[in-house]
Amino acid sequence: MECYQVGGAVRDRLLGRTVVERDWVVVGASPKEMRALGYKAVGKDFPVFLHPRTREEYALARTERKTAPGYKGFVFHTSPDITLEEDLLRRDLTINAMAQDESGAVIDPFHGREDLAAGILRHVSSAFAEDPVRILRVARFAARFDFEVAAETMALMQGMVAAGEVDALTVERVWAELEKALGEAYPVRFFEVLRDCGALARLIPELDRLWGVPQSPESHPEVDTGMHVMLVLEQSARLSPLARVRFAALTHDLGKGSTPPAEWPRHRGHEERSVGLVQDLCRRYRVPNAYRELALLTARYHGRCHDALALDPAGLLDLLLAVDALRRSERFEEFLLACEADFRGRPGYESQPYPQVARLRAALAVAAGVNPRPLAARGLTGKAMAAALADQRREAIGRALADRRDPTG
Repeated sequence: MECYQVGGAVRDRLLGRTVVERDWVVVGASPKEMRALGYKAVGKDFPVFLHPRTREEYALARTERKTAPGYKGFVFHTSPDITLEEDLLRRDLTINAMAQDESGAVIDPFHGREDLAAGILRHVSSAFAEDPVRILRVARFAARFDFEVAAETMALMQGMVAAGEVDALTVERVWAELEKALGEAYPVRFFEVLRDCGALARLIPELDRLWGVPQSPESHPEVDTGMHVMLVLEQSARLSPLARVRFAALTHDLGKGSTPPAEWPRHRGHEERSVGLVQDLCRRYRVPNAYRELALLTARYHGRCHDALALDPAGLLDLLLAVDALRRSERFEEFLLACEADFRGRPGYESQPYPQVARLRAALAVAAGVNPRPLAARGLTGKAMAAALADQRREAIGRALADRRDPTG
C-alpha cells in the first residue's frame, strides 16, 4: 500500500501558492484493508476514505469508463492492481495529473510541470471529451491562473460543444463553476475560453450575442458591447473581490443584444430589456437572491448613476429611494462599485475620476440625517409621513448642494 498526494495540492505547491486542501491516492490497497486501518468510507460512486486522524480524503486508485452521455455516465473500477499512472491518466489536465510521494518526489508522467511553467492548460488524454464539466473547469483554471488553453485541447472542447455534451450539464453545476470563476483573479478569462469553444452561446446566449453589437451609436467604434462587458468585468475585479459585484458588472448590459442601438437613448430601452434578461438568467440558473437583486438594480439604474452630477435634489433622492439606499447602504455601496466599473470599462477611462460616487454618498448621508421624529410628533403617519419626510430630505440635499457641503461641488 502506497499513498501519494495528487492534483491541486501538488500543482499549487509547485506554483508557490498556498495549499488549501490535500487529496491522496492509495495504490495497492482494497476497501477492506482501508477499513481495517481505521479509515472511514465516504464515497458512494467509488471508494473514498477519511483518514482516522487528519480527516483528509484518500481515494483508491481507479480507472473509469464512459457508459452514457453527460458527466454522470461513468463506471468506476478500483483494484489493488491499478497503478498510479493509470489513475493519473483519467484526470483532466496535465497540471492536475501530478503526484508526490512521501519523500517529496514529484511523479509527472504527462509533463504537467512543463505546462505549468509555460502557462498551458492541456488535456491528459482523449478521455477528457467524456466529461463536459471539464470544459467549465478549464475555463475556471484559465480565470485562476491566466493560462492559455492548448490548441489541441481547445479543438477537443469545440468538438464536445458541437456534439451537445454541454447540454447535459445541470444548472447547479454551471452556476457553481460560474460563481467560483467570478471570484478568481482573472474572471474575464472564464468567459473568453467559453466563447472560444462555443460553450458560451449554449450556456449564456444573452451574453454571447453582445459581441458584434455596437457599444454606443456615437463613440468607441472599435469596442463592441461584448468587449465592453469584458472590460467592465475586468474593472469590477480590480474594484471589488465580491463575486456578486462582478456578476452585476457582467450582466448590466444584456439588453443591448436585443435592442436596436437607435432605441438606446429613448427611455433607456436596453436597460429595461436588460432587467428582463437578468431575471431570465437568474431564474434559469437559480442564482442566489443577493446576486440577482444587485444585478437587477445595476441593469436598471446604472445609467441614472452615471447621470448623478446632473441630477437635482429631487432626482438624487429618487435614485436613492429606487435602489433602497437608505435601508440597504451596504448593497448601495456594491451598486456604486458595479456602476463605477461600467464607467471605467471603456478605453481611456480606466483611471478617470468618477465623482458621481461622492455626490451620491453625500446625498445619502444628508438624507439619512433627516430626523423623522418631529414629523411623528406632529401626528403624521403613513403616506403623509412619507411625503413630508421626502420633502425635508429634498430640501436638506438642496441646502447641502447650495452650501457646497457636497464634496463634488
